[in-house]
Amino acid sequence: MAVERLLPTDEARDLIQLARDIADKVLAPIVDEHEKAQTYPEGVFARLGEAGLLSLPYPEEWGGGGQPYEVYLQVLEELAARWAAVAVAVSVHSLSCHPLLAFGTEEQKQRWLPEMLGGNTIGAYSLSEPQAGSDAAAVACKANPVEGGYRINGTKAWITHGGVADFYNVFARTGAGSRGISCFLVPKDLDGLSFGKPEEKMGLHAVPTTTAHYDHAMVSEDRRLGSEGQGLQIALSALDAGRLGIAAVATGLAQAALDEAVAYAKERTTFGKKIIDHQGLGFLLADMAAAVDSARATYLDAARRRDAGLSYSRQASVAKLVATDAAMKVTTDAVQVFGGSGYTRDFRVERYMREAKITQIFEGTNQIQRLVISRSLAK
Repeated sequence: MAVERLLPTDEARDLIQLARDIADKVLAPIVDEHEKAQTYPEGVFARLGEAGLLSLPYPEEWGGGGQPYEVYLQVLEELAARWAAVAVAVSVHSLSCHPLLAFGTEEQKQRWLPEMLGGNTIGAYSLSEPQAGSDAAAVACKANPVEGGYRINGTKAWITHGGVADFYNVFARTGAGSRGISCFLVPKDLDGLSFGKPEEKMGLHAVPTTTAHYDHAMVSEDRRLGSEGQGLQIALSALDAGRLGIAAVATGLAQAALDEAVAYAKERTTFGKKIIDHQGLGFLLADMAAAVDSARATYLDAARRRDAGLSYSRQASVAKLVATDAAMKVTTDAVQVFGGSGYTRDFRVERYMREAKITQIFEGTNQIQRLVISRSLAK
């Protein structure tokens, strides 16, 4: 079911329609095949790039779409309603362009940003490590200064698009403490960079998640973004926006599960009537719809605050928390609506349920979101 959206401009309405058309014609016909076979969808991201959907919230002067965040997130939701793995990768790409735009020099931006925003290259974010997830200050991967640049040694983990992306934001230690981390823009073909085998995940099978291993990998000094020791600030500056991306993806996933459940409930008959007409099941669907609408409202509220230049860190955490918990509940309930059939792979709802779980974990677990919210209240 197409969501009726309140959009600020005719251009935004056209953009949403474009996203829907591409999602329906390019993503929906092949998603089941690639998710079941766990194969990468070659050409899909190039198609999204050609349509301008990989750079929507970035300035037009650098090749971006110049769109408000509330519009970009609704496009992301549309993509997620057809293919969550692709939508997550689009969100991560947008996140990975932020450090260069916000902290790069004019020379660095002119050199790399148009290519990144033009859809010709896909980016990945390398902050987490095997022993450093939510505790970003615990990064152990080292970048030792040498003549002409840095030698990087260490392992990064949980990299969406790992081994496939064209560039990586790598956060590595150049000194002691939380102020001893720096950010580097690393190309995929760097000598000394290798990737582990893709993780065997519950869901999001079509886009790989891997570790990255740096073995005396030489990075030139002009690939450091920001000043030495500014890495943690750079990493944290992008997290609020990244959390909104995941909130939008989770909302799209929940909407897809709701749509499937409603369609099934209108067809399936028990005791002489369609199951949607049984009050117990009708109320379950009503609660699912309320959860989806609430999730959408929370991420749009945070996005509009961002667009207005207001503080939105707490609202981003609220949106991520509400939307991803809603996705887990709605997808679980969708399986229930389908009964025994929902537990089989003949229907998409079991996949939606598996995919929803990770949204409660990445871009900061929902326990971390509660910590952010409670600390905001304490201030």
